[in-house]
Amino acid sequence: MILRDLVDRLTTSVVGRRREIDLVVAALVADRHIVLEGPPGTGKSTLLRAVAAELGIGFEFVEGNAELTPARLVGHFDPARVLADGYDPAVFVDGPVVSALRDGSLLYIEELNRVPEETLNVLVTVMSEREINVPRLGRVAAAPGFRLVAAMNPFDAVGTARISSAISDRVCRLAVDYQDETEELAITRRHGAAVTDEFAARSVELVRRTRLHPDLRSGSSVRGSIDLSAVAASLADVRGSSTEDPEVSLDAVLIALSGRVRVREGCGRTPEDIVTELWREIFAPATEEAQGDTGKANAPTGATPVG
Repeated sequence: MILRDLVDRLTTSVVGRRREIDLVVAALVADRHIVLEGPPGTGKSTLLRAVAAELGIGFEFVEGNAELTPARLVGHFDPARVLADGYDPAVFVDGPVVSALRDGSLLYIEELNRVPEETLNVLVTVMSEREINVPRLGRVAAAPGFRLVAAMNPFDAVGTARISSAISDRVCRLAVDYQDETEELAITRRHGAAVTDEFAARSVELVRRTRLHPDLRSGSSVRGSIDLSAVAASLADVRGSSTEDPEVSLDAVLIALSGRVRVREGCGRTPEDIVTELWREIFAPATEEAQGDTGKANAPTGATPVG
């Protein structure tokens, strides 16, 4: 396998992220475990799935959350069959850890730092010794190719906890942040609806401003601009209008972004107030120009007023 060719192929399926692709491929080829840490919507899962596909490695997906128990992660004996056949290995139901070990696959855990510590402790021996000992089943050793790959949000995100040093000492860590405006526009154009280049650019600009707004604790990822473009295109069809209609663009902004942003405690404003304000700044000037209006554009009837 020529790694440079593999990386070049990955750049056609993953927008940007050349440095991150290089590092993830290098870590996996070096037989290391790796965790990607960054805000939601920064393409961590997309990158890991694409690398696994190009390397031809299996992919066991685990959704990390507070309800993930060791039994769900490792596997369990089927109670009904145990009553009939006893604790025979044939009645053991493999969990994702055992499946990944047997098959030599990547064990991908999403939202790693939302997983309870008791469950994470199961992974310590798996990562260091590349095996697990399951009561009444015995030892399951890793086939060649097994690695742990994981994604997690920054520690200060709601619902997250610090990863123990026993885990962090056994993984390589790569910090992933939001991509630049050009790359986010390319992602929006690739995955969004058929809107004009100008509308897509304004959508990306608005989403990026949510991350900098002083009244917002957290803004939207690029998924917001993708949904904004898609909803605006559909809403224009529903209303027999166009995405240039201010009522279409504002309503699309509200539905796509108001649930994705988090207002700072004590701010006294609603998400609708803030995204409407941003809509005025970014979309309203285009409306004024189109209408030949030199005054300030008003929000459409029924829209949430800015506080």
